[in-house]
Amino acid sequence: MRVIEALIFDMDGVLIDSMHLHSNAWKTAFAEAGIEIDEKDIFHLEGENDTGIVKSIMNSKNIDPCRLEDILTTIPSRKHEIFDIDKAVMFEGMDKCLKKLKNKFKLAVVSGSDKVVVDTIMERIFPGIFNAIVSGDDTINGKPDPDPYNKAVEMLGVEKENCIVIENAILGVTSAKNAGIFTVGSPTYLDRKELEHADIVLQDHAELYRFLELLMRT
Repeated sequence: MRVIEALIFDMDGVLIDSMHLHSNAWKTAFAEAGIEIDEKDIFHLEGENDTGIVKSIMNSKNIDPCRLEDILTTIPSRKHEIFDIDKAVMFEGMDKCLKKLKNKFKLAVVSGSDKVVVDTIMERIFPGIFNAIVSGDDTINGKPDPDPYNKAVEMLGVEKENCIVIENAILGVTSAKNAGIFTVGSPTYLDRKELEHADIVLQDHAELYRFLELLMRT
């Protein structure tokens, strides 16, 4: 019988309502470089680190590969200038929920956002809550590769079969599944059917809270 020892959360879209801020910042940064993208382009790439997002956009837009080095240098840095971290807020009730969970489980967060953003949000909104924090800067390969979740499991010092991942992104679910971890999909900005590769797909944050409450009772 499996004993759950650790819960691993994605940050943007699960803990923090911030993807609209990220998508608008990316959209503006790309537009300034003469590349038009849609908000959905970023939603579908949620979880990728900066390099992964830029490469994916370039491939999808058939942009000259000779521009890659320049774009990798300029667009992510411009995106971080535009992104207003102070407007990132947690989903209502998430802090109380995590404090209860911390009494029973080890907790980790795995995000594709850069380290400065992740550390700043964790310190401002969830100080002392997480046993392990993995940002987009902490692994060479980001989501959908398994590396970010493998790193979190290693940092927590637990077995994969004793973990549950909570994700709201297509690539995030793929990353966790590629790492061999039971994954719960909790759609926030996407249609529920887009997370069907998760082991369980919930309806919304209300159902996520009910699921976590049940875990605390087991």
